[in-house]
Amino acid sequence: MTDNDISGKRRNLLKGLAGAHALPFIGALGALQARQAQAADGVTALVESPYGPIAPTNDMATGLPLLQLPPGFTYKSYGWRGDLMSNGQPCPGGHDGMGVIASGSSGNRVEVVLVRNHEIGFVAPESVIDAPAVYDRGTNSGLVNKPGGGTTNLAFRDGKWVGMTPSLGGTQGNCAGGVTPWGTWLTCEEVSSDAASSAGNMHGYVFEVRADPSSTSARPIVGMGRFGHEAAAVDPATSIVYMTEDSSGKSGFYRYVPRVTPGAPGTLAQGGTLQMARVKGLPNANLATVSVDQQYELEWVTIANPDQARGNATGLNGQVITNAAGPFVQGWAQGAARMNRGEGMWYYQGRIYVMDTSGGSAARGTVWELDLARQRITCIYSSPGALVGNMGDNLTVSPGGGLLLCEDGGAETGDRFGIGQRLMGLTDAGDAYIFAKNNVNLTAQQVAAAGKTASAAGDSRTREFCGACFDPTGRFLFVNIQTPGITFAITGPWAKGPLHSRGNGA
Repeated sequence: MTDNDISGKRRNLLKGLAGAHALPFIGALGALQARQAQAADGVTALVESPYGPIAPTNDMATGLPLLQLPPGFTYKSYGWRGDLMSNGQPCPGGHDGMGVIASGSSGNRVEVVLVRNHEIGFVAPESVIDAPAVYDRGTNSGLVNKPGGGTTNLAFRDGKWVGMTPSLGGTQGNCAGGVTPWGTWLTCEEVSSDAASSAGNMHGYVFEVRADPSSTSARPIVGMGRFGHEAAAVDPATSIVYMTEDSSGKSGFYRYVPRVTPGAPGTLAQGGTLQMARVKGLPNANLATVSVDQQYELEWVTIANPDQARGNATGLNGQVITNAAGPFVQGWAQGAARMNRGEGMWYYQGRIYVMDTSGGSAARGTVWELDLARQRITCIYSSPGALVGNMGDNLTVSPGGGLLLCEDGGAETGDRFGIGQRLMGLTDAGDAYIFAKNNVNLTAQQVAAAGKTASAAGDSRTREFCGACFDPTGRFLFVNIQTPGITFAITGPWAKGPLHSRGNGA
């Protein structure tokens, strides 16, 4: 079957589904595929946002112009690095992946609990997160510094931030992760070293965080592998956890098949099987250099030792990849595939969406759609250049099916809105648009007047957005700026574009 045949069949299928309320996101992304397949250059364009042009907008909490947003959108910042948490300790920085794990709503009232990652390495002992659960109290190579990463739980009620509590400490490089259908957060350590702390603890694991911090366990889920974890997404029908790896040129795509199903808090730690994806009929496939509409059928090879140390990987095709994670070494030897840098993931209506931050011909990012029932993975977006999409990292899907990417490729200056990292969305026609920009550029006087720590001063517009996620009603978008470390709750006229909520379009 030719590429045009594939594109035509997909267009016809998606056209038939376009009016089906159950699959709005698939229709939007199908339009992207159809448009790109028909275009002479095989790429999409940067278009005007359906939400309107962005402009500096003042924060309702501090009065500072921290974000550029479209007309009608407002936001409240919270949980800045240095703000005091419920235990009196200053909030750590390195804000990264985040998800809503508990929620409730009644009329216009919304109440949620979010878990936020802190991507931090070793720090002075007094800066270690003082959480109910602490994994590693050792030091690095016999020195005084200790693992400073972990998670904090945030409470948001009726449009207001109401609390911030540490939930996990003693971890390292907590980058992304994922929500579970049973109301917990899987926080993933993006650690690729085999080095152990003075306490003998290794890093590069997944931990499960609960809405009640006092019930969170500091026990790593070793069976989910030790490698540079990035994100996780759970198939609610099977409780299987899919995971990405961020290790340039040697990133596997994994899944963890739990022994106990259906899943519940703590069941993943009761054991399971780690597997790595292999393309049927194409051993050691390189999924980095692909274009829109390329698709592959996946099968899975078993990783016998999820905790294996790093080493050199020799593929069935004879290709040797040096200094790879132990699980990758085992999978590569069985013909498993690789991405360039696996990043964000999100489950939505029978599909999982996966970001390869430097995939594609321009090395500026691809998005994959994994059909869970068919185990078929399709490239649905491949950025042609930095202006259209500059190395998306974390991604999310709105309750109504709109895709939003957090860029991490540097502050794109080619658009008319000036310097600043971006939140990028896709229109229903499949084009990319700018939803927001980082506008954090503060003087020492502004920082002091807002009651924030002095470290927040300076130009942070080149710093990445992280952890984008919506509350289940679709009224609020939560997102972080990693440095200086700020969390935002954004609301506005979502119905004007693809980021609308399910049902009422609000």
